[in-house]
Amino acid sequence: MSAMATVKLVLQILLVILSLLLTLLILMHKGKGGGLSDMFGGGLTQNAGSSGVAEKNLNRWTVIIALLWVAIIIALGLMTKFNLI
Repeated sequence: MSAMATVKLVLQILLVILSLLLTLLILMHKGKGGGLSDMFGGGLTQNAGSSGVAEKNLNRWTVIIALLWVAIIIALGLMTKFNLI
């Protein structure tokens, strides 16, 4: 197994883990009002417009994980395009 094949495998495993983590982080966010979140009881929460420290940290982690996710997808795409594997 070549070094580039090992890098590709590690990136693919990391992509799966980050995909699951990103899905969980997105589902943990509060609904911002309107739409489907109100249908399922999202409109009953108090202070839906304000975000506390936990919500801000959740937002930060979601953005960081999303940027890593995109970077890995671009890296895998470039590796495939230039036949580095």
